[in-house]
Amino acid sequence: MASSWLGARRQSLHLLKTRGFLLLKLSAAVLAVLLFCEFLIYYLVIFRCSWPELKTPEGAPEPVLRAMFLADTHLLGAIRGHWLDKLRREWQMERAFQTALWLLQPEVVFILGDIFDEGKWSSPEAWADDVGRFWKVFRHPPHVQLRAVAGNHDIGFHYQMDTYRIKRFEKVFNPERLFSWKGINFVMINSVALEGDGCDICSRAEAELLEISHWLNCSREVGHPPTPHFPLYRKNDANCSGEDAAPPDEKYTPFKERYDVLSWEVSRKLLWWLRPRLILSGHTHSACEVQHRAGVLEVSVPSFSWRNRNNPSFIMGSITPMDYALAKCYLPCEDMVLTTYCVAAGCLMLIMLIPTRLVSAPFHFVSVHLRV
Repeated sequence: MASSWLGARRQSLHLLKTRGFLLLKLSAAVLAVLLFCEFLIYYLVIFRCSWPELKTPEGAPEPVLRAMFLADTHLLGAIRGHWLDKLRREWQMERAFQTALWLLQPEVVFILGDIFDEGKWSSPEAWADDVGRFWKVFRHPPHVQLRAVAGNHDIGFHYQMDTYRIKRFEKVFNPERLFSWKGINFVMINSVALEGDGCDICSRAEAELLEISHWLNCSREVGHPPTPHFPLYRKNDANCSGEDAAPPDEKYTPFKERYDVLSWEVSRKLLWWLRPRLILSGHTHSACEVQHRAGVLEVSVPSFSWRNRNNPSFIMGSITPMDYALAKCYLPCEDMVLTTYCVAAGCLMLIMLIPTRLVSAPFHFVSVHLRV
């Protein structure tokens, strides 16, 4: 009787020990998957990105500015979006941005509009909360400059835009329209105000750009990269290519002037006034490269948010007063992360079921038939 009791006790202790080891292994596996998908994957993917190289000019080398361009972060507010969606998207953008800062060490970061998703509707309290979350996600060391232009989700389209929303935005982000560093001039354009209908805000915006144009032309400095939110006029995205271009069913959809792109008249004015050598814009959430007159390149930067696309990215620019080179840095694809989670979940289920013999019978059946 005693030996039987001792045998049962040993068997029970062995079972508990086996289950304890199994639980420990499962916990370690879960933590490893979470660590990879929510932290390490950003380092592994962004580590492959590097700054584009410029041709070295004869004589004294020019100082190179390393600039990072991203667009359409669309931080969710109090009205739209589930709290879990908000938490997930902000975590993804925070990890991607902080990893890029650490690995790539940019000197300046430009955000090309639609920073917030609900800025045009936000109450003062909601706006303050959104701004606080923005600075948490996009925190940066003091030596890194961060510049932003307003988008239609930040201050509203032309019919929603007012002085209060513009001033509220400019209180958070530097309102200067001309940002200069290392001899390179960046013109920060409020493209929402370039409606061309003579409204007070529109007239002031055009007057500011004319003043900047006169100063730049008088200083005889070479082309200046403008950074509007809306792209300059183009009919559609039919000529755009690449894995992050617009989907085939959207490429041939005509763009609406003053809504999807700037009007043809305003676009012509900007090219004439500023005579740029490079234009970077956002708004469409998809990538595109367009050659305007005199060979001026415009790059539409895709959205930085996984809420808007499966494969977000940003642009890296090595820029001097006389030259520039651009490269694109892709972020982890969402479907790759989800596939990793699904495969890991399936493996964990097998590990849990094998000791219970729920999956051993089929394997045994196959083994017996193979012997026969």
